Amino acid sequence: QVQLVESGGGLVQAGDSLRLSCAASGRTFSSYTMAWFRQAPGKEREFVAAISWKVRTYYTDSVKGRFTISRDNAKNTVYLQMNSLKPEDTAVYYCAISATSYSSTYYDTERAYAYWGQGTQVTVSS
Repeated sequence: QVQLVESGGGLVQAGDSLRLSCAASGRTFSSYTMAWFRQAPGKEREFVAAISWKVRTYYTDSVKGRFTISRDNAKNTVYLQMNSLKPEDTAVYYCAISATSYSSTYYDTERAYAYWGQGTQVTVSS
């Protein structure tokens, strides 16, 4: 029913930039919070960024000033612009849509999100 398709990952060098995209279908996109999580080898999945239905944005401390999350409701797409990439950013990146509408409660926890994309690999070499 709800499908999220991610794209834009790849292999880059430290200091380079990438823009990830996530196209959503099967749900009224504009009223939900969207988020990006990532999972590095040997680590648990962690919160990266979120954007609420009010277009408020939230970031984990390690990416503030480098990453920007945005959304285009007309295209049902959320983006993650990643600048000044570091080797520690290497991970599989997942986009997600919140389980409830008009809310950003628990935006930084997995339990707030009902559907997830397949993930896209980002590898940053030193």
